[in-house]
Amino acid sequence: MAQEEALGAIDVIVVGAGNAAMCAALSAQEAGARVLVLERAPEEDRGGNSAHSGGAFRTVYDGVEDLQRIVPDLTDAEIAMTDFGTYTRDTYFDDCMRLSNWRANADLIQVLVDHSLPTMVWMREKGVRFVPIYGRQAFKLDGKFKFWGGLTVEAVGGGRGLMDMLFASAAKRGIKVLYGARAVSLIADDDGVHGVEVIHQGKRRAIRSGAVVLGAGGFHANAEWRARYLGQDWDLAKPRGTRFNTGDGIQMARDVGALSYGHWSGCHAVAYDRCAPEFGELGLAGQQKNGFPMGIMVNLRGERFFNEGADFRNYIYATLGKAVLEQPAGLAWQIFDQHVAHLLSDEYRIRQITKIEANTIEELADRMGDVDREGFLRTVREWNAAVQRDVPFNPNIRDGRGVPGLKVPKTNWANPLDKPPFIAIGITCGVTCTYGGIRVDETAMVVSEDGPRIPGLYATGEMVGGLYYTGYPGGAGLMSGSVFGRSAGAGAAAYARQVSAA
Repeated sequence: MAQEEALGAIDVIVVGAGNAAMCAALSAQEAGARVLVLERAPEEDRGGNSAHSGGAFRTVYDGVEDLQRIVPDLTDAEIAMTDFGTYTRDTYFDDCMRLSNWRANADLIQVLVDHSLPTMVWMREKGVRFVPIYGRQAFKLDGKFKFWGGLTVEAVGGGRGLMDMLFASAAKRGIKVLYGARAVSLIADDDGVHGVEVIHQGKRRAIRSGAVVLGAGGFHANAEWRARYLGQDWDLAKPRGTRFNTGDGIQMARDVGALSYGHWSGCHAVAYDRCAPEFGELGLAGQQKNGFPMGIMVNLRGERFFNEGADFRNYIYATLGKAVLEQPAGLAWQIFDQHVAHLLSDEYRIRQITKIEANTIEELADRMGDVDREGFLRTVREWNAAVQRDVPFNPNIRDGRGVPGLKVPKTNWANPLDKPPFIAIGITCGVTCTYGGIRVDETAMVVSEDGPRIPGLYATGEMVGGLYYTGYPGGAGLMSGSVFGRSAGAGAAAYARQVSAA
């Protein structure tokens, strides 16, 4: 195999090619290692789940001065018209722990929090450009934008732009990427891990190295594993991202004694267009439907089933998919009117969307087709009567505008549905990533079932268990992948040097 023969000596193999894996590769190369990246996907589908993401990063910042370290071309005009607020270490830590019901590994969360801003600055130095997320995370009121929910910056070009920049940075630094290479097992003995067995072009090959970093994602694209670990009907959920994240990396690690860890029956799952493709497609963005705090959601019985305003969307959107899947047929509708239509992001304006409009609620019910008409109309009547119209509506804060007396509350941002035309968006459950994985220490070294670390083996990204249980703060996934990827790459390079010197 000519391409493999040309690989030469390898110090660090990185399995996977998403954000976490590529940060590991860049970090290992920075530390002097000769790096090979194994990407299971073909080149046109490269980038893992990261390429399918919105590219948002949740980082600590104490004010606009910190943000300028990440976005140095932030203009004076942008600063003047924007209230960026702050996002402190304590708030970040508390958000992660609170949303996991205080089950997350506090030591790992502390590493994520403390290293978030330095890692963002490091990525900027590696050629990744960031911009404020005006379109998704800030509403303009009284002539000024105000950011909400602790999430302020994204990579230029979203997830696909992020990966293009990381791959360009890797190519500039001589990091080799082998596409269509499915890693199937680790080369390991009593002294640790020494490489990877891979299937490439239909043939099985052994590629040896001084250390290995696993960044191959979770098992969201494996219907069998979803049903086995997440539970009944999870095989019916639609994977949002890459079709290549089937748990191979986790299985490889477990086969050499890695400790299973984290919330194996939990996942990040969102409201997703009901007619979306079987798997995420890189050219088809915006299938998630995260504007639900501005409207209501009903199941096929016409009943509300979720507190749409329990918190900012960043903090509850990852639990919504499960709630939708639990409804009849695993389907639901999001309902909006012209009070809030202008507040919906671009994901509601793409061509590939299950969208219905009507000038009356009755006509909307008829056109939705699969919803119980009388149940839906009753829900809307009760909703409109319950809205606290004397409480000012403000989408930038938790405004407390609710619906007292209803069985299913809405804690914030309640508006009557009385301004046509009305909009209905058909949704189902979309699985973003899974939470169960393997255990790593604070340096991203893999922990074995027997307690000690596995020499020469590191992990990052969605493979790392213990970070998220039940809930998930938006933007923390890419950030944790970068933080632990950077650490894993540096650690793997240092270990490979020790092996080489021995």
